[in-house]
Amino acid sequence: MAQKITRLFDFAYYQLEKYNLEKALVTKYDGEWVSTSSQEYINKANAISRGLLKLGVKPGDKIGIISSANRTEWNILDIGILQIGAINIPIYPTISKEDYEYIFNHSEITHCFISDQELFDKVEAIKENVTSLKDVYSFDEIENCKNWKEVLNLGKNDDNQSDVENLKNQVKTDDLATIIYTSGTTGRPKGVMLSHKNIVTNTLDSLPRLPLTEGNMIALSFLPVCHVFERMLLYLYQYAGVTIYFAESIEKIGDNLKETNPSIMSVVPRLLEKVYDGIITKGSELKGIKKMLFFWAVDLGLKYKPYGENGWWYEKKLALANKLIFSKWREALGGNLSTMVSGSAALQPRLARVFTAANMQVMEGYGLTETSPVVSVNMYNDQLLKIGSVGKPISNVEVKIADDGEILVKGPNIMQGYYKDPEKTARVMTGDFFHTGDKGEIDAEGFLKITGRKKEIFKTSGGKYVVPALLENEMKQSRFIEQILVIGEGQKMPAAIIQPHYDFLREWARIHHEPIPGNNQDLIENPHIIARIQLELDKGNKNFAKWETIKRFELTPEVWGIDNGLLTPTMKPKRTEILAKYKLLYNKIYEIES
Repeated sequence: MAQKITRLFDFAYYQLEKYNLEKALVTKYDGEWVSTSSQEYINKANAISRGLLKLGVKPGDKIGIISSANRTEWNILDIGILQIGAINIPIYPTISKEDYEYIFNHSEITHCFISDQELFDKVEAIKENVTSLKDVYSFDEIENCKNWKEVLNLGKNDDNQSDVENLKNQVKTDDLATIIYTSGTTGRPKGVMLSHKNIVTNTLDSLPRLPLTEGNMIALSFLPVCHVFERMLLYLYQYAGVTIYFAESIEKIGDNLKETNPSIMSVVPRLLEKVYDGIITKGSELKGIKKMLFFWAVDLGLKYKPYGENGWWYEKKLALANKLIFSKWREALGGNLSTMVSGSAALQPRLARVFTAANMQVMEGYGLTETSPVVSVNMYNDQLLKIGSVGKPISNVEVKIADDGEILVKGPNIMQGYYKDPEKTARVMTGDFFHTGDKGEIDAEGFLKITGRKKEIFKTSGGKYVVPALLENEMKQSRFIEQILVIGEGQKMPAAIIQPHYDFLREWARIHHEPIPGNNQDLIENPHIIARIQLELDKGNKNFAKWETIKRFELTPEVWGIDNGLLTPTMKPKRTEILAKYKLLYNKIYEIES
């Protein structure tokens, strides 16, 4: 009988015992996919544990892992660290050196594992300011940096395996497993303390919502594994005997999908938007009957409702659209992709509709780092899908809506607290209920809907409330708009700072015989382009009351990215940083003297 899972490292042992996969974890090195079996996974994790003990690592020590892309080494280290009672501190690769220094010192990291030269340079730059840091190891071969294989080799001899077993047996389900520093849109990162129990229960309670064929599936892992959403899914895949391929990067995700043919992967809305926009652009280049058929299928997909709600005639037409058009979409995404789990930000309902119509179910869910992470998620089976909602809460998780509309959550998945910050912890807890900071509602059937961020709902000078997230999500349906920040707190009207979709803008300019300058600034000063984007806003504004519509806007020449600090690692705009950077545009909109 398979063992009971109470600690995170139990998942790997469970997989070995139940499935013993030849391909458990697969990473591409030098153009070749290299697989690690369940047995090799465990063997290397034990070697890491033995090596760490020989380096003097003790239970409770903090070990940092920073990787630019998901890879097999991360998972081996994770198990090797956790089973000796040490704490895994996963860190986003794209944050600033200042945040690195803060996290290293705040968590008192003793050893750090990094993936590549760029990250080594970042850590080297702050190493002198971190007194707790003893050593840095890399996955890639890097000059003047120790390699992680040195720790593996140190643990090659199993003379201290009995010490590993003893420590493993002492790890309890309520013990702290990891501290995840949130990449929030404002302020210093907060260290969220999650126990083994927090993530284990969340993994097992989320399992029934995923349409997995145990022991016979491939998943593509793309979202950063330092984010608890992807990490939880990796444990879940291990539990279900799913082979995990690690995508190389966002740029290569299209190639990786075709090479690996996965049936499931997690996505963020921004990725789905990019995929959809890419498909529409290709469709726009078609001619005659092919183009007509393409947009007929898209239009049909955008009207999709689950469970045959549109009637038999719609379903008959949809079957034809799938055969003629949507089959090519699936082919472009590997051919087998049937499920995409979407989290981290609000998903436009049109994307859920069109991809699900194309037999690639999009399961939108909701959660936070502090909830380990899943609170609720949609599922097609058992009438558990409602487009526009984030699904029903998973088992053992209780959700209630406070008097002011805030979503409160209770369950075994709620964090132990913020590291070294009992005051901040106390501010977000009322008894056993965690205050999410999000506003929402639960409908008569029990589906949860997010209506905005509590802190980001603002009041105009006229006393009217505006929910920026709803406006932003509506406007981002335009192919002209890549990112948008709705502003107007305390001002007479809502307005927006917009980063246009520059590739699409240049294509539009070419088709309409407009000049196409090399730099973005000249492009966004073109009055015809400004007028065209105004039309897009006018269209989106129709769905809102007069007081909450966007009255004015300014365009930014820069592309908002993770590297320039304007987006979080999960591609959400950072309000504070964007407002600081574009203060002049803000002042121009509201006619404030600079």
